[in-house]
Amino acid sequence: MVLITHPIIQQYRILEAHADERKGYIRIRATLTNGDFLEMAEYFILEDTKIATKDYRFQWMNNDKTILRHRWDNAPHFPKLLGFPHHTHKQADSNVMPHSPMNFEKVLTKINALLHQAEV
Repeated sequence: MVLITHPIIQQYRILEAHADERKGYIRIRATLTNGDFLEMAEYFILEDTKIATKDYRFQWMNNDKTILRHRWDNAPHFPKLLGFPHHTHKQADSNVMPHSPMNFEKVLTKINALLHQAEV
């Protein structure tokens, strides 16, 4: 799994995981190398021979969980948003923007890029 080898993951804990031959769910809490908190939840199914993410929520916060950095999800509560139901909340629940579909690997890549951008 990408969590084991990804350079921004300091540690993680699997909170819930279950799967059968056609579908599954996993929920993970992680600490990033900068001390930030990340909670990830993903429901997936097998379509033909590929795993497809159906529902997800990835919430990235500061280390004491008082500041939202980003939350990516596909909850269907913004039907007029471009790319519905995929969206992100940036720095506040009320600051909602369209976003492309996400999964574990994509969100880690995105956070890694944002962390390195902040260093410049």
